[in-house]
Amino acid sequence: MQPMNAQMGGYDRAITVFSPDGRLYQVEYAREAVKRGTTAVGVKCSDGVVLIVDKRVSTKLLEQSSIEKIFKVDDHIAVASSGLVGDARALVDRARVESQVNRVTYNESIDVETLSKKICDHMQTLTQYGGARPYGTALLIAGISDGVPRLFETDPSGTLLEYKASAIGTGRPAVMKVFEEDYQEDMKIVEAIPMGLKALHAATEGKFDVNNVEIGVIGTEDGGFRRMSREEVDKYVENFNFDTPEEKQEEE
Repeated sequence: MQPMNAQMGGYDRAITVFSPDGRLYQVEYAREAVKRGTTAVGVKCSDGVVLIVDKRVSTKLLEQSSIEKIFKVDDHIAVASSGLVGDARALVDRARVESQVNRVTYNESIDVETLSKKICDHMQTLTQYGGARPYGTALLIAGISDGVPRLFETDPSGTLLEYKASAIGTGRPAVMKVFEEDYQEDMKIVEAIPMGLKALHAATEGKFDVNNVEIGVIGTEDGGFRRMSREEVDKYVENFNFDTPEEKQEEE
């Protein structure tokens, strides 16, 4: 009879084998890879969708512009990622192809939900067959469909959920706590950005470098995605008070 740890090793290594308690360990390990990634937040507003990411810079020798966490998929769709950047880039490339195929076939922009489902269907297939591992990344897919803002979240299992506001990455619990307290459905983009910055500040426990923040916006008026310039981001940062209650007490 094999030792218990040897028996568990089979469930641990094989993507196609369920453990006795109904778990796929490789999928759960992929989720852990996402939890180790930098924090990305998405907020659905009355006039669009906002994506904010914390681009962690490990050394001052690194060119910050080489770190890409927000990707443009189509004119009306953008993606923020957390986890393995290479995996995210592969999924973004696939999403771009799906968008263009839809445009060529039907002569119209792809629906945000349709694209999200196609990406999740692809992610899910890698949990069914041997010879390939699940994607170690999660995505926040934001876009405008028929003038309506949409925000979806994927995970390595292929699960797709729509949110009013959500976060992925290492700081998700802290961000979601802020969102549950402060989020309002009728808020505008100009109100959502400070809330997102506040949530990222909470997620980093005060160790927040505003110079590493990137913000992407998709508005309902023009329906197009754009990255905010450094000057625009700085304006929001200048008007935001990053002092935590503990920091204020220390100053007093």
